[in-house]
Amino acid sequence: MDDQQGSHVTGTPVPGAGDVREAWGRVTGWLERHDPAVFAALGGPGSREAVERAERRMGLTLPPELRQWLLVNGIDAGVRPDMPSCLVTRGCDVPVPGGHMLLGLTDIQRVYLSRTALEEAEPSEDPDCPFWRRTWVPIAAERDGLYGTFVDTVTGTVGTWAEASCPEEGVYASLSAFFRYAADLLEGVSSGDWTGPGTPAAAREPDPRPQDEPIHVWARTHGILVNERGRVPSAVREAYEASRR
Repeated sequence: MDDQQGSHVTGTPVPGAGDVREAWGRVTGWLERHDPAVFAALGGPGSREAVERAERRMGLTLPPELRQWLLVNGIDAGVRPDMPSCLVTRGCDVPVPGGHMLLGLTDIQRVYLSRTALEEAEPSEDPDCPFWRRTWVPIAAERDGLYGTFVDTVTGTVGTWAEASCPEEGVYASLSAFFRYAADLLEGVSSGDWTGPGTPAAAREPDPRPQDEPIHVWARTHGILVNERGRVPSAVREAYEASRR
């Protein structure tokens, strides 16, 4: 599987893709202040040569935003896989929507090639709802790769996939939007609504209101991170209400 090569896939990323570094910088700034262990695990800058090798191996061209992000933090650069029995060998537990681990280049390739091979071995019956597209690049996933988040290299949008269900395309308009939303959630609950891994526990939050349960269910199905306890962020509540109109 690791030596698999694919034909080159090209696409036309959305013109004027945003600078993902500003949105990602808000996430890493929060981590540096509140969870230095996870911040340190992000590693140093990525390698342009490593990104180009990954593109050749996967047989596609990464959109500008994704290249920018991979060059800011080389999550698994120079690290030997410590769990070879798992598809994701070294994900980073950054709190992002969906709750999956962010992937470095090594794991991005492993998950991509695995998902692509599975789709080719057993093509989806519905071409409009495929198990996987060759133009999708995973950026976050569970250890087994059955759930995760991807960037569409053609549209630049961000979507999610889950085992035994149709993937959700275009959940976020761009990688910048995905990280801006993650930063909004982190910064918006800095008063103690959410502590994050490795930070001191805050006072116990109130039980969720029964009328908020449909919002929690809707958010989970759309890969949006919402605390089970405490208030529902206004942005999530507004998006839920808009979906009901």
